[in-house]
Amino acid sequence: MIWSWLWMWKGIRVRLRRTQSLCRQCHSWKVNSESVKCTLSQCPSDLIALSFFLWSAQRRRNDSVAFDRIVTVLRRLTDRYDTVPTILDQLETIGCTSLTNPKSQLALLRIYWRAGMYGMLFEAYHHLQAAYDFVPDTFARNLLMDVLFRIGQSHLALTLSLFNHTHPPNFFTFNIALLHLSKSNHNHHSLPPILRLMLRAGYSPSPHTFNMLLNTFCSINALRQAYQLLALMTVMGINFSVYIWTIIIHNCCKLGHLHLAANHFQNMVQTGCSPNVVTYTTLFKALMQSNMVARALRLFNVMLSTGQIPDLILCNVLIDCLSKSGRCHDAIRVFLSLSDHNLKPDSYTFTSLLYTICRSRMFHLLPKLVLVSRHIDADLVFCNTLLSSLTKADLPSLAIGFYDHMINEGFVPDKYSFAGLLSALCAVGRVDEAVNVYRGVVMSYHDTDSHVHTVITSGLIKTRKYHKAASFFKSAVMNKYPLDNVAYTVGICALLRGRRNQEACTLYEQMKDSGLKPCVHTYNMMLLIFCKERNFLMINQILKEMIDSRIQLSDRNFFNLYKYACRSDTYISALELLVEMRDLRLLSAKGLHALNFDRHSEGVQSKHKHQTEAGAQWNPTLDSSSSEDMSDVAASVG
Repeated sequence: MIWSWLWMWKGIRVRLRRTQSLCRQCHSWKVNSESVKCTLSQCPSDLIALSFFLWSAQRRRNDSVAFDRIVTVLRRLTDRYDTVPTILDQLETIGCTSLTNPKSQLALLRIYWRAGMYGMLFEAYHHLQAAYDFVPDTFARNLLMDVLFRIGQSHLALTLSLFNHTHPPNFFTFNIALLHLSKSNHNHHSLPPILRLMLRAGYSPSPHTFNMLLNTFCSINALRQAYQLLALMTVMGINFSVYIWTIIIHNCCKLGHLHLAANHFQNMVQTGCSPNVVTYTTLFKALMQSNMVARALRLFNVMLSTGQIPDLILCNVLIDCLSKSGRCHDAIRVFLSLSDHNLKPDSYTFTSLLYTICRSRMFHLLPKLVLVSRHIDADLVFCNTLLSSLTKADLPSLAIGFYDHMINEGFVPDKYSFAGLLSALCAVGRVDEAVNVYRGVVMSYHDTDSHVHTVITSGLIKTRKYHKAASFFKSAVMNKYPLDNVAYTVGICALLRGRRNQEACTLYEQMKDSGLKPCVHTYNMMLLIFCKERNFLMINQILKEMIDSRIQLSDRNFFNLYKYACRSDTYISALELLVEMRDLRLLSAKGLHALNFDRHSEGVQSKHKHQTEAGAQWNPTLDSSSSEDMSDVAASVG
């Protein structure tokens, strides 16, 4: 009891002393009130706040919240006084004596760094050295090195900190350099030497730094350095994280080494590292793009069996890949299942679904999709895809109206926007407006993409203005606009449909001379026309080139050639070429079935007469009034 009373009395005495001290301070404040008011009137509060912060930096370590608050103060002072020397002079006028203290000097540099005012930090660094005898240590040099990297002076940054012997670099010096060089598009060759210097100095990179280095080496296809880094991590006993494994698998998939990627995936599982959704997405997408649909779907089922829940990115990849592999109904089912996983579709989802609808020609779903997609943050890619889809759905007037809506919403049209508008204008018969838009685009953009030239030529062909289409394309060739093989294919189509076959053959040879390889649509489209014209010489030439290039023959052309080869001796050489294409597996399953005969033409005619008659259903009427409108070429343009 006595001890408790003593402790209580001691506390009362302490509080009494504090009260007396405060009273004395208040008395002195009353006495000097006039001078204090005068000082405050001449001293802005921001200068006082900065002065107090620099003074407190000498006595305690300020946290990030304090730095964030003083950043706003320094920004206002910079707006008022412009330069660092002016701000420091103003601090001296209010009696700030902290500018000569090393801790306060470092605190000032840290404020500028945290504010992102890198030019001002550079200025403060040199002004403190000149005016206040600032001696930068390794920490200060690290700050300056980071700033130099950020403003693009990487060579100066490395020279300043890594190769300066007065202040030896520490762990953060190396780490800052490695992180910046990993993010840079240049100076990747400096990464291995700096990593070796770091290891020789006795420092080991953090797991995050290892991840960034590996990602950088893989992105620039520096596989030797990547595998050396993996070996170093193994020797140092660093376990591969799921992020590391995913980088390795992604790099193998990017290079087309699917077998190696699958092996790494199995090794990942065997080492006890569980793949995440990103890992599964990477491998699944690579398998689908390589047409290994069954294997990709098995992988997807394995992921579901492990309890992994697909995220939106994986669902978007599913929709896109299933659609491109022809499984459009499955792609739509994936879209409908998004709500089951509480996933909200984004612009990429709807863009992929638009492609699915166009590919499957289920255009009755288009209004529903537009209605559902009103609430997403649409981007230009989605708008361009919708613009193209409306035209393909035979709604070109709506496409033109939607283009105007895009412009009103502030979207800046690109080549795909102009291509969609040109297709829509041609589809509604507003050819003159389409021509004016095309000329305006060509005049405004001297490097107009090949796709725009292709679309105007194709649009004019669809309106049966073959000579005008050919004229536009020849003008594009004469002006040396960038043209690809699809553009040349459409240009050749315009000449052939205009019965200017000799010019078409000349353009075909010019295309090959320019280094462009004819595509599958080029060969099949020319065969279609030459079959109508009974041009046996060109038929044989095209077939031989298709064999040399290993290009598959379309079913339409096969049954045309097969029918006439069985009826006429003049097609006997073409028949021999068809047999050679069969042996090279350049025919579809229907063609292989129809051409399952002996090599003797007599046996063909007697043995498979019923197959010739069946093949007639695949052969549209071969005259100028045919409904064939080069749908294959049009598909490639769209």
